[in-house]
Amino acid sequence: MKLPPFLAARWQGVSSRERQLVLAGLALLLLALVWWLGVAPALATLRSAQTQRQLLDAQLQQMQSLQAQAKALQAQPRITFEEARRLLEASIKPFGTTAQLTLAGERASVTLRGASADALAQWLTQVRLNVRSVPSEARLVRNASGAWDGTLTLNLK
Repeated sequence: MKLPPFLAARWQGVSSRERQLVLAGLALLLLALVWWLGVAPALATLRSAQTQRQLLDAQLQQMQSLQAQAKALQAQPRITFEEARRLLEASIKPFGTTAQLTLAGERASVTLRGASADALAQWLTQVRLNVRSVPSEARLVRNASGAWDGTLTLNLK
């Protein structure tokens, strides 16, 4: 490497020992740059790889479970509108007076007053599995006691 004339003259004026120290300092600086820019990020990635792999494996298992559920639901024979209506009516009976069912053609509206979150979640799961329907529209609000009020609309076909 050719140095500019003013640096070459200065370099020649420096003692041999000082040249070695400057070269050693530059080598150390180059080594630090290689470490910070090349090796350290790769080591950090390597350290976190096992944890990331475990998280991704858990996500994959969950997705495979959901896929198996979806395939099982798709494999079930279709139910008639009348059967879906009957199953939906039976599913809201445990709610007692807190749920009211209104049918309009192929749409069913369920009005809830004071339904607990656990009961609502269990009911939605039951409707999805037995009636094979999910809410197409939901208007729910939490009341002062922490229960749910509102309307869920389902398509029964």
